[in-house]
Amino acid sequence: MFCVKINYKIMAKYKNTIYTTLAIVLFLGGLIWLANSGAPKSDQQQTELTNPADGGALSAAETSYDFGTVPMSKGKVTHIFKVTNSSAGPVIVSKLYTSCMCTEASLITEDKRLGPFGMPGHGFVPSIKGEIRASGSADVEVVFDPAAHGPAGVGRIDRVVYLEEKSGNKLELQFTAMVTP
Repeated sequence: MFCVKINYKIMAKYKNTIYTTLAIVLFLGGLIWLANSGAPKSDQQQTELTNPADGGALSAAETSYDFGTVPMSKGKVTHIFKVTNSSAGPVIVSKLYTSCMCTEASLITEDKRLGPFGMPGHGFVPSIKGEIRASGSADVEVVFDPAAHGPAGVGRIDRVVYLEEKSGNKLELQFTAMVTP
């Protein structure tokens, strides 16, 4: 009985420390889980989504664009990529997102404009459900803000806009720029 009282007294003495340590461990574990749930897939999985064996229904004649020299003082610059649905049926664009917070993208179909969408935050990418009709096309308007990174954001940049079909196929649209003050 004496041993039980001693253990109980020790437990009572360190109860707050035990609960605090347990809360910190659970909090850190939750942060790690959240960070990994939005982590990019491995290179092999990424390639399979980007270049599926059967080919994605969405394509673009121009998948890369160079803005050239972009002064921060001149403000945002815009480019429009034309995306084509080469299939016999409609394609649902389920996600549209960018590789950096300095870039926004909008999907412009025949009947509506969806966006702007930016970089996913903590693994969350909203579903957009944009439909591109069979043999139809849509525009992806990309807006780059050269001042978004502040004075340290000068030099060459490479950014990517991702369009994901409901089927999982992914189309990447890239652009570059040389940012100056």
